Amino acid sequence: MEKTFIYTLVLVSFLIQGVVEGNIGVNYGTVADNLPPPSQVARFLLDNTIINRVKLYDTNQEILKAFAHMGIEITVAVPNNLIPHLASLKFSQQWVKTNIVPHVPATNIVRILVGNEVISTTDHSIASRLVLALQTLHVALVGEDLDRRIKVSTPHSLGILSSSSPPSSGRFKQENVALIKQLLGFLQATGSPFMINPYPFFGYSGDTLDYAMFRPNSGVFDEMSDHKYTNMLDAQLDATYSAMKQLGFEDVELVIAETGWPSKGDPGQAHVDTESASEFNGKLIKHVMSGLGTPLMPNKTFETYIFALFNENLKPGPTSERNFGLFKPDMTPVYHVDIFRHNGGSTSPTNWNPDRGVPVRSPVPKTNGGKTWCIPKTGASEKILQANIDYVCGLGLDCQPILEGGRCFYPNSVHAHAAYAMNAYYQATGRHEYDCDFRGTGFITPSNPSYGRCKY
Repeated sequence: MEKTFIYTLVLVSFLIQGVVEGNIGVNYGTVADNLPPPSQVARFLLDNTIINRVKLYDTNQEILKAFAHMGIEITVAVPNNLIPHLASLKFSQQWVKTNIVPHVPATNIVRILVGNEVISTTDHSIASRLVLALQTLHVALVGEDLDRRIKVSTPHSLGILSSSSPPSSGRFKQENVALIKQLLGFLQATGSPFMINPYPFFGYSGDTLDYAMFRPNSGVFDEMSDHKYTNMLDAQLDATYSAMKQLGFEDVELVIAETGWPSKGDPGQAHVDTESASEFNGKLIKHVMSGLGTPLMPNKTFETYIFALFNENLKPGPTSERNFGLFKPDMTPVYHVDIFRHNGGSTSPTNWNPDRGVPVRSPVPKTNGGKTWCIPKTGASEKILQANIDYVCGLGLDCQPILEGGRCFYPNSVHAHAAYAMNAYYQATGRHEYDCDFRGTGFITPSNPSYGRCKY
């Protein structure tokens, strides 16, 4: 089989402080004239951060190519003004052929967002065609056999709610109920998420700052549900969930498409500084990945996209709009937040050289005639190892030996099968140290793990 040469592997959940898993993404906006090349950005995110998914606001071809063979989940978007055109199947088919097909499966595109905050920010003529556009785009994906890989959705502001306090009273605005019910029906049928943009930053006042910032506070009691809320984000999520439940769609997954806190504001704007941004985003990541969920959605982690990757110096509006970024154009952090994979979340990534744009790696000592092998670490979770297997075999590498009847099928265990698959990838890509990373589950050994008829 043709071997696909790639730089990294599997999409897996990262561990924060060794105890929690989650899916942390970032919004990659490009309204700036000073940003680094997309290839440098993609490599930096992969090698140095816990960010395992990226959301774009368009289908920038250079960016999509830069994330090829990275494994990072990519969400792309269609601008609001194309929604009426997407209602045409012919247009949707051509859009998919032009913007999506050339990049898959090399680039791990998993979702297409049709517009942004359409229902609350555009005129009725566009919003009324939203669901038809989603349906037609889905049909176009079916035609390319991409519908199981790529889901279609659209993000919303909290402006779609008529009531949000207390959270259990959450309801959609009456004039939008019929449209949102149609939308939720589509999302439920296709296994796509309902995506919202909750921003405690835009909802806090001087009296509710601690509540917005996940700080200790007296909380807000919801008498209708008998639950106490200790942070604003949970209240915003549960208000949306209550509105969905009222329409009978509480089983549709809820995803945080945007949230964040700016590090700089206009003169005199209180609590808009690097300290506040660091505190909010740091606590946000820990909270959504904690597995605690919310009072109405307990024991959940939430797929969450932080706004934004970079400060964008050409964005219009107040100063804060240009200063939501986690990073400066030279890839150094704007402030400390626990998003780095090295040194327990230090303020800068290990061995990152902004001038070179690539991490400096130490060579792996070669023994046994210079050959080494890649095997799973002892204690690696079976869930992650199975993801490794699925990804490697999905690339087209020869996994026949670990299928039933194959020479490496026994012992029939996830760990044994992962050892074969991970090593197959490691050997095919040149036996670099990073080719056995597998997000921390791989281990390089100078001892040949072959046994019997099973040759590595």
